Amino acid sequence: MTEEILKKIKQLPPLPESAMQIEAVYQNPDSSFNDMVKILEKDPLLTADILKAANSPLYGFSREINAISQAVGLFGMGTVRGFALASIVKKSFSLDLSPYGITNDMFSLISNKQHGLMTAWCLKKENRLLGVLSPAAFLVEIGKVLIAQQVMADAKQNEFRDALKNLQDVEAAERAIVGTDTPEVSSTIFAQWKFEEGLVEVIRHCQEPENASTPESQRAASILRVVRVAVPINGVITDESIAAAKKLIESYSLDMESFDKALEHAR
Repeated sequence: MTEEILKKIKQLPPLPESAMQIEAVYQNPDSSFNDMVKILEKDPLLTADILKAANSPLYGFSREINAISQAVGLFGMGTVRGFALASIVKKSFSLDLSPYGITNDMFSLISNKQHGLMTAWCLKKENRLLGVLSPAAFLVEIGKVLIAQQVMADAKQNEFRDALKNLQDVEAAERAIVGTDTPEVSSTIFAQWKFEEGLVEVIRHCQEPENASTPESQRAASILRVVRVAVPINGVITDESIAAAKKLIESYSLDMESFDKALEHAR
């Protein structure tokens, strides 16, 4: 981690009270479904964001979800927590992803597609991991915001675009030009905000899942890596990105059949 990026992370404002309340409810083993619903319903704008996200065709539900209680019932507390944190966190940043050659709308699309694919893939057979994977899939790319800021501050836009083109590896280009990469920056942001260690670890090790400290974190990091490979930086799922993702699925012994079914809604 470079001093410049670390300084930017330390200067980030704390998350709003609504995020802290959501985290407190989620982390409390005595909290109920209704406790989460009550917290979310206190914020009409957040409620609207969550329902908009939940009704995306990426998730394949045939009927409209029009209440927070319905969303929590269908997706579970962990996934709705991911919807909520994604909405809150993204409003905490001034977004300019132009060094990556993507617009703010494209950036949101990438996060939504990664989350949609991951949720459809894991909702039945990996449900126990969704508490970590849901916010991880939504938020793993947020480090790009600070990396883009640094690229622009150093006036290295052209060098960065050349590195992206020549290396054909986003993280390699980031390390070459800025000295750090998206998973490292994103995980450090969430450590600064005191998110739970499991979420921080899964994001930090999503490029090298074998380095995570527990089998559960390794599996979650593996799933996150597959999803990031399947949905590349431009948000367009291609035959090539699917082939690369499936190669990883085989190497990590993950569920191929569920992945194929999830792709039907994600493409």
